[in-house]
Formats: sequence, C-alpha cells, structure tokens
Amino acid sequence: MLDATLARVAAAMAQAGARDHWWIIGSAAVVLHGVDTSVADVDLLLSPADAERLLAVWPGAVATGTASERFRSHPYARLDGAPLPVEIMAGLEVCVDGMWQAVRPVTRAARGEVFVPGRAEMVDILQMFGREKDLRRAAALVR
Repeated sequence: MLDATLARVAAAMAQAGARDHWWIIGSAAVVLHGVDTSVADVDLLLSPADAERLLAVWPGAVATGTASERFRSHPYARLDGAPLPVEIMAGLEVCVDGMWQAVRPVTRAARGEVFVPGRAEMVDILQMFGREKDLRRAAALVR
C-alpha cells in the first residue's frame, strides 16, 4: 500500500507542476530510510503554492483541516483516493516550548520518485515533533 500511495503522490505532484521542493516526512520517510515501522498515512511537506496546485488536480476526496495546539500548516488537508490517506502540510510549523518553529528541510534525498529529508535531518524533525511515536522512530533511525 505504501509504494502505491507514494507512486500516486509522485504522479500528482508531477501533474500539478510542482515548482518547489517537497518531501515525504513522518513514518513513511522512516520506512524510506530503511527502518521498519507502521505507516497509517503519508505526510507530504510542500510549499503553500504547490499545495494549492496539488489540491486542484488530486483525483480523490479532499478534507481541509485546522491547526492544533502542536501543529499548523497553510493549508492542511487530508487526501483520499490512494491506498493510504495522504496528509499535506504546507508551510508546516510545530509549537516547541510555546514558540512556533518552521519545518523547512535543507537536505533532500530521492527515494524512487519521491523525496525525503536526509536521515540526520529526519531525526531532528521527529525529535522536534516530540510525540512518543516520533521519538521512538527517531531513535530507530539513529540505530
């Protein structure tokens, strides 16, 4: 299911004419770095402009969401129509110690037709997220 979802994301990003760098983050990125973990959805980090382009061409249902106490993006949307749901996070920010911090990877490694932050940077992102599941995945990436 993950491979088919990633292929759908790559095709949709190409069809949307993405102009900015984009990354798969979260559990799917951990798997793409070779670590076994569960994947309930695919998190896609992209620019707000590319998010709008993607939403215009996505072949399935789109549900937009709002910020939480910990995460916000502009926009946030959950996309159906792939084997796994895809969550787009445009301009993602994470609240750490009461301060909003932008999640803007610098590294970008190709994994087939999709991209992930480099391993060390993915560890940093997961640690910034700070949830127990993210900390476990960060530790697994370090091993």
